[in-house]
Amino acid sequence: MRFAGKVAVVTGAASGIGKATVLKLAGEGAHVFAADIDEAGGEALAAASNGQIDFVRCDVTRPADIEALMNAAAAKAGGIDIVFNNAGAGGDRAPIDEITPEGWDRTMDLLLKSVAMGIRYASPHMKGRKGASIVNTASVAALGAGYSPTAYAVAKAGVLHLTKVAATDLARYGIRVNAICPGFINTNIFTSSLDVPEESKDAAKAVIAGMSAAAQPVARGGQPEDIANAVAYLAGEDSSFMTGTHLLVDGGLTIGQRHAWDPEAPGLFDALTQMEDAAKAGAGA
Repeated sequence: MRFAGKVAVVTGAASGIGKATVLKLAGEGAHVFAADIDEAGGEALAAASNGQIDFVRCDVTRPADIEALMNAAAAKAGGIDIVFNNAGAGGDRAPIDEITPEGWDRTMDLLLKSVAMGIRYASPHMKGRKGASIVNTASVAALGAGYSPTAYAVAKAGVLHLTKVAATDLARYGIRVNAICPGFINTNIFTSSLDVPEESKDAAKAVIAGMSAAAQPVARGGQPEDIANAVAYLAGEDSSFMTGTHLLVDGGLTIGQRHAWDPEAPGLFDALTQMEDAAKAGAGA
């Protein structure tokens, strides 16, 4: 019960990573304020918790909603100890030469501005509370190209830098700020961003899980609980010497090209050698 007596706020709480984290924190003693636009999912989560979880409807693209969420949590529980700025979706999928200003702004509002305002409106209620910790959801997409659409990747890179500078701003108050970079996690974010029909979502998620297992050293699809465990670490005292940094939880996805971990896959040097051998054989003929 490492979070007994702690008050936590989690956005994007009704499903996926957010739901798994709510259950993890509440299961270890925290009083959790679960925020989402999915009222049915959020209310169901709270109803099954015996008062351990409160649901608050919050659209994180509306700063006034975020402010009201943090004020409500602090008013009811006397302050805030843990914040997980997690809400998000895939954002606009257009490449940079096609994206509209409106699509760009919607993505930034959802994935970056919401995190900034989460920190902004939570931090006054966290000052002076021992072990205060903010965790932000970034992504492997923040670390390089090719993992996501452009706007999503830029927003998540912004979350990483925001995490660093916020950690310096809030250090004087004893508030730590860290981020987590998930890889391919088997949640609804992929199926929703791809406009997969509702009746096909389970099948699509299974396909995505299989593809990710084949694309990384850890040969299984990532699960929301993998991220929840890492968030709990960053939120707790075991990570008390960490701030302004991030945890990469990606099954090894970003290690490098497949040949770096799969002995059956040809590497670049092997391919060049094969090309050289073929060229020599052709010259000899």
